[in-house]
Amino acid sequence: MKRNSVVVLLLMASFYTSAQNGKAKIKIDIERKTGTIDRLIYGNFTEHLGRCIYGGIYDPASPQADANGFRKDVIEATKNLGVSVIRWPGGNFVSGYHWEDGIGPKEKRPHRKDLAWGDIETNEVGTDEWLKFSEATGAAAYVCVNMGTGSLDEARNWVEYCNGKQGLYYSDLRAKNGHPAPYRVKYWGLGNEMDGPWQMGHKNAEDYSKFALEAAKLMKWSDDSIKLIASGSSNYVRDWAEWDRTVLNHLHDYIDYISLHHYSGNQEKDHNKFMAVTTQVENSIRITEGIINEVRSKYKMTKPIYIAFDEYNVWYRAWNEQKLEEHYNMQDALVVALYLNVFVRNAHIVKMANMAQLVNVIAPMMVTDGKLWLQPIYFPLQLFAQNCQGSNLNTLVQCDRYDAGDFKQVPYLDVTSVYNEKLGEVVVNVVNRHKDKAIETTISNQFGKFDTKGKVAEVNANLDDENSPSMQKVKIQNKEIAVSEKEFTYSFPAHSFTQIRIKIKS
Repeated sequence: MKRNSVVVLLLMASFYTSAQNGKAKIKIDIERKTGTIDRLIYGNFTEHLGRCIYGGIYDPASPQADANGFRKDVIEATKNLGVSVIRWPGGNFVSGYHWEDGIGPKEKRPHRKDLAWGDIETNEVGTDEWLKFSEATGAAAYVCVNMGTGSLDEARNWVEYCNGKQGLYYSDLRAKNGHPAPYRVKYWGLGNEMDGPWQMGHKNAEDYSKFALEAAKLMKWSDDSIKLIASGSSNYVRDWAEWDRTVLNHLHDYIDYISLHHYSGNQEKDHNKFMAVTTQVENSIRITEGIINEVRSKYKMTKPIYIAFDEYNVWYRAWNEQKLEEHYNMQDALVVALYLNVFVRNAHIVKMANMAQLVNVIAPMMVTDGKLWLQPIYFPLQLFAQNCQGSNLNTLVQCDRYDAGDFKQVPYLDVTSVYNEKLGEVVVNVVNRHKDKAIETTISNQFGKFDTKGKVAEVNANLDDENSPSMQKVKIQNKEIAVSEKEFTYSFPAHSFTQIRIKIKS
């Protein structure tokens, strides 16, 4: 046997002995940076669906309403959540939405039946209103255009209305409606889930790509500073790779992102499978990245194209309910933390992500009888958005693994680490997937010295614990721990999300 083979076997034996003892190791090196984290991965999504807009962000009859009819408590909770960008107005809704219905005097705006969700759309909240809300939250605006029943002119005119300087028809119309200065909306989506037969105006990959290309040209010619997001595959059961490849081959010169969507559920009531579901998400990201690289190589491109993961969440209990008001528990919060770990770990290619949605509808916050309260999934996003800035680090993790159905060798500990150079701080994000067992872990520092203290934020409760207007069972628990310069041991509780922040000294 060759010497190298013996070394490999010894290392494997050491690893499996450690694993069998229930111990784990995490090794961090701030010199091993793999990608810069874009704050846009901490985004959200609002759609004209159920009580998301009406009765959620907009409720002029509420004592919480500001001068524009938007709930001040929702605005404040959105700021506290750290939301960086908000996608609007859909979602399936946008494929039947004609934006000119939602501008001008409200009493003259038409009422329409929304064929996507069966509601009556009053058009009380249109472009000007929603952009005021976006501005109030401090989040960037991301407008998705109608590539279903919409026209090319409709798409480019919307850009002119939002971004054009006065002296043009639609920019002057914006001024007449009370906003003389351009809104400067930077992010624009070329339709929603156009690969799906549930979508109004559904197209095959070739037809969508041709139509979206012409829309992209007109939109960019109207304002060449905007960033465009192509509608990528929304269903990885069908020929998703060919859809994305076709779209990228047609649109590569005009787009800046291609979108991906994913929703998770625990219909089988199988904890281990549920905790493994984001391995599919990571797989879809890596395959899509490969297709992007293939197309960029084919056309000798220097301009990057990134992934916008502009819809994700847990969604399965309220799947068939018209209001889609999912009530989340601790187990769901773990899955949201797993999604965020995936986005951070792939920060070199995932440059935007949008949790669906913001209020009431599959959302981190709810309004019940006029009172705002926070769901368990609020807290992982808040911790990531507030603390995970800078660079993702290539982190070594050794721990026990498990199999669950088609998911093989899933590590019980899902880990990312982030280095914030401005603060000189390392942030370690750990999801312990194990249903019953805490995992004692040695955390080692490979460069510089840990400070003597670390700040710990932990989200943990019984797996089925939910929050309500009167009780917050799931929340963030904060504490400080003593830390040695080179390594320390921490026991991650069963079914928990833990974030540890430590200063690094030279």
